[in-house]
Amino acid sequence: MVRFGLTVVRHGETRYNKDKILQGQGIDEPLSPTGFRQADAAGLFLSNVKFTHVFSSDLLRAKQTAATIIEKNKFCKGLEIKCDTRLRERKYGVAEGRPLTDLKAMAKAAGQQCPTFTPSGGETLDEVRERARDFFEFLCQLAAEVGQIREKKDQEMHGAANRSSGTYEEESAFPWTDHCGVHEFSSDNDGTSKLLLDANILVVSHGAYMRNWVGYFVSDLKCTLPANLTKAQLSSVSPNTGVSHFIIKLENRSMLKPEVICVCLNQDSHLVDVGAECVASKMF
Repeated sequence: MVRFGLTVVRHGETRYNKDKILQGQGIDEPLSPTGFRQADAAGLFLSNVKFTHVFSSDLLRAKQTAATIIEKNKFCKGLEIKCDTRLRERKYGVAEGRPLTDLKAMAKAAGQQCPTFTPSGGETLDEVRERARDFFEFLCQLAAEVGQIREKKDQEMHGAANRSSGTYEEESAFPWTDHCGVHEFSSDNDGTSKLLLDANILVVSHGAYMRNWVGYFVSDLKCTLPANLTKAQLSSVSPNTGVSHFIIKLENRSMLKPEVICVCLNQDSHLVDVGAECVASKMF
């Protein structure tokens, strides 16, 4: 079995977020000073997590957030950040650069509601979900290949028995173990909880995209959710630099039926000391 961790972070705040203006793909704003502080806080929160791969949307706000997080990491400062267009925000067409209220007015005039309404030139929710599905399948293939390489090396060095015990798999410390089932973790003598993984992947993306990705996990892959997660929390957009974490299991390295376990969704406890101004707009 292949098992990998997937940590998904929304980018930090931009001035357009603060002013409730849609950015989509056509507005490539940098982080605001608040956004950089949020990214610093997320980086400190994740500083003890040993990532093996980092992916980011190619839009500036996501790239700056990813770079800041990795710079704060104790293990991954030299790790390459790979940009992927499949991680871009939902395209809003004619609504990009306009206030969120304009999008809601367009939807009302069309007899529809946000977020299902698609403005002219924009992406449908199905199109966004297809991008997310395609990228996730790519990650599964990547993790399966890493697991296969490690299994081969282990057999050459120690014999196949060690693979089944999981003793060679990479250990990574997690800051959110209070949200997890204890059966997923082992503990060191110092009380630090660790999870044995084949790969541990960080992804930095965007609010509407991430909500659609989670929707794909829940509706298509029957993702296991935290017991205390409400429907409102499940359908909401992540705050800026909100952190979601998942454990993915692939039986026999097969990508046909991945098992997805949501450890936490849109966690923002790291923003408590950043200041009230960092409470993010929940944009469509």
